[in-house]
Amino acid sequence: MTARIFDTPAAMLGCEGEIFAPTDWLLIDQARVDGFADVTGDRQWIHVDPKRAAASPFGGTIAHGYLTMSLVNFFLPQLIEVRGFAHAVNVGADRLRFLAPVPVGRRIRGRGEMLSASEIKGAVQSVIRVTIEIEEGDRPACVVDTISRYYPEQR
Repeated sequence: MTARIFDTPAAMLGCEGEIFAPTDWLLIDQARVDGFADVTGDRQWIHVDPKRAAASPFGGTIAHGYLTMSLVNFFLPQLIEVRGFAHAVNVGADRLRFLAPVPVGRRIRGRGEMLSASEIKGAVQSVIRVTIEIEEGDRPACVVDTISRYYPEQR
């Protein structure tokens, strides 16, 4: 897998609709889920108690939805690489949807699509839809439109 490289933030302009190659697969194991539970304080049994979760409709523990969403920060640099900027900020996200649970022990990956790129307040702002797929899954785990702002180098 190779990230799509943009030599400058301005190079993203006009690339609406471009699809980015999927990332490599990432295993979601119980240690990752437990670590997320520790950090967030969300220790709900469906995430952290494999014995109890085995009797649930999921047949085992599942990843937190927000863990799945947070992995967008892991996948996004694998989807695109922007060069030639002084600094960048994560502006936020739009249209967040959790469509399917991620069972512990399964693998996920990210897919991307450039929804927009525009000049805004001395920067280039991109909106990239990241779809997190579950290996052998019928539906994606999560879809979120990420908003990033890149401030070009001053010359």
